[in-house]
Amino acid sequence: MTEGTEPKKTPLYPKHVLAHAKIVEFAGFLMPMFYEGIVPEHKAVRQNVGVFDVSHMGEFYISGPGALEFIQKMTTNDASRLSEWQAQYSTMLYDHGGIVDDLLVYRLPDRYMLVVNAANIDKDFEWLKSHLPESGVELHNASDEVAQIAIQGPRAQDVLQKLVNYDLEQIKYYHAAELDVAGERMLVSRTGYTGEDGFELYMKPEVAGKIWDALLEAGEPFGIKPCGLGARDTLRLEMKYALYGNDIDETTNPYEAGLGWIVKLEKGDFIGREAIIDAKAKGLKRKLVCLELQERGFPRHGYKVFREGKEVGVVTSGTFSPMLNKGIALAYVPREFSKPGNTFEVQVRNVKIPAVVVKPPFWKNGTVRVKHT
Repeated sequence: MTEGTEPKKTPLYPKHVLAHAKIVEFAGFLMPMFYEGIVPEHKAVRQNVGVFDVSHMGEFYISGPGALEFIQKMTTNDASRLSEWQAQYSTMLYDHGGIVDDLLVYRLPDRYMLVVNAANIDKDFEWLKSHLPESGVELHNASDEVAQIAIQGPRAQDVLQKLVNYDLEQIKYYHAAELDVAGERMLVSRTGYTGEDGFELYMKPEVAGKIWDALLEAGEPFGIKPCGLGARDTLRLEMKYALYGNDIDETTNPYEAGLGWIVKLEKGDFIGREAIIDAKAKGLKRKLVCLELQERGFPRHGYKVFREGKEVGVVTSGTFSPMLNKGIALAYVPREFSKPGNTFEVQVRNVKIPAVVVKPPFWKNGTVRVKHT
C-alpha cells in the first residue's frame, strides 16, 4: 500500500467490528486478527469448523482463445491438465527464477480465474498485463467485485450442506461448482489453507454479510467459530503451506522452497523455466525445512538458525503450535543438512534452543491429504 492511502475494508468489516474482533492492518486491508483468541479459533478448525473472511484475496479473470496458452507461459504448473471446474496450485516466476507469487488457477466453463495473494494484487496484475499478447487474451482484475469466505474443518461439509440443495460429496478436492448457497449464486470450491477439509466461497460483495451470518447460524450446533488472520497463519504453518513474503519471494525458487511438485518442465516454455533448470543443474544450496523446537520457545520470522555454533540460516515463519504444544518453524538451511533428523539451534531472544528437522507437515492428522516435498 502506498504511503498516505487509507486501508481498505472488506464487505465483512462491519461484522468483525460487531463481533469485537481485534482489527489489524494487513496487506492494505483492515482485517480481524482474532475474535475469541488464536488458540481456540485454531482448535475449532482442527476439531470442528471455523469460518474466515478472505475477501482481501485477489481474483483475476483470463478469457479469450489464447487464455490457456497465456496461463501456460505465465505459470509453472500445467493448466492444460485442468478439466472444467477444476483448480490447481501454481506459481508465477520472474525471468531469474524467483517467485512473483503463488496462486490458484481455476478452469471455469467460459474463462480462467486466478486467485492471488492480497499483498500482491497490483504487482501480479501489472506483471500479467506486461506480458499480454496483442490479441486473443482478455485480462480483468475482478478483486473488488468478488468477496470470499472460507469454511474449514472436519465439520465444514456438514455446515455448508444445510445451506445448499446439492450433494457436496460430489465436489472433489481441488474441484468447484456453481451453487446456490442460502439462496445466493456463487462459486464453491473444495480448497483451503488449513490442512482440513473445507470450502472457499466466491460471491458478490453485497451478499457476503448474509452468507457470513447464515454459515455461523448453520454451524452453531457444530461449534463453529469466526476465525482471524492469527489462526489462519498458525494453521497453515502446521501444514508447511508457504506464505508469500515470508517463506517464498523473488529471492527464492520453487525447488528450494519444496514446491518442485508444481513445476511441470515437460509442458514446454514458461517464464523462469531456463533459470530454474540452470539452478537445479548447478545444485541447490539451501532448502526450506520444518524445524521442531526440543525445548519450550516461540520462534519468529527473522530469528537466526545455528548448527554447531555457526549461523547457517534464518526462520522464515514460526509459531507455538496449538496442536503439538511446541515451537515450530520453517527455515532455509544448507541442503546437506536438510534431511529429517538433522539438528540445529534456533536463537529465541538470547537463548539458543535445540531444534530438529522433521518431515512435513508438522500436523499429520489433518482431514486433507496433500503432497509435500
